[in-house]
Amino acid sequence: MDFIASGSSTALVAAALLLLTLLAVRRRSRGASQQGPREALDTVQAWPPEPARVMTTHERQAFELLKRALPGYMVLAQVPLSRFVRVPMRHSYSEWLQRVGALGADLLVCDAGSRVLAVIDIRPEEESQRSRKRHERLARVLQAAGVRVHVWREGKFPTAAEVRTALAHDLARGAPPVVAKASESRPMPLAQVPSIQDLLADGDAASREASLEPVPSGFYDEFEPAAPTRR
Repeated sequence: MDFIASGSSTALVAAALLLLTLLAVRRRSRGASQQGPREALDTVQAWPPEPARVMTTHERQAFELLKRALPGYMVLAQVPLSRFVRVPMRHSYSEWLQRVGALGADLLVCDAGSRVLAVIDIRPEEESQRSRKRHERLARVLQAAGVRVHVWREGKFPTAAEVRTALAHDLARGAPPVVAKASESRPMPLAQVPSIQDLLADGDAASREASLEPVPSGFYDEFEPAAPTRR
């Protein structure tokens, strides 16, 4: 009897192991069948690209308004957050990029050196909860970075004078705008030898200017997660 019971238990264990093995093989083959075609897709052939406009009608109107109201300043459109905001590298950059780095600013107001002074966020009168959360997430990151966000509602844009008044504090943080003037004939001034204080001040200014350099497009490529390799 003991022999028969022992043989029955051994058979049950063997049957259970065989069932688990078959389930594992089936699951692995199903995953391979799902992953195989995805890896075989060609980027251009599977997703045929077509050119599209960079800005909507309302964004183009806001862009022209800023150009008229702020002559000499640089206005940029649809700039990704990861292009003009730096983050420390002590945590995963890929995770930060997935959270907010892929968001973009509708319009940027910059000084002549392309330093961001303010962000114009174009928002519709009625927006979904998901869209509102996305805009709020963008504003929260920019506020932490020291960049002020001005919300403009579609169809209710301010006048040029109101734009200059609303952005006066932000524009004061940047360099003076570049305004073309007629050339005048003046005698050449005598060259002055800079003092040691001037040299140190120039060095500090150069250091601050270097810290404001834009994030290179491919700087973080090496931090991106590598594609899974087949075994």
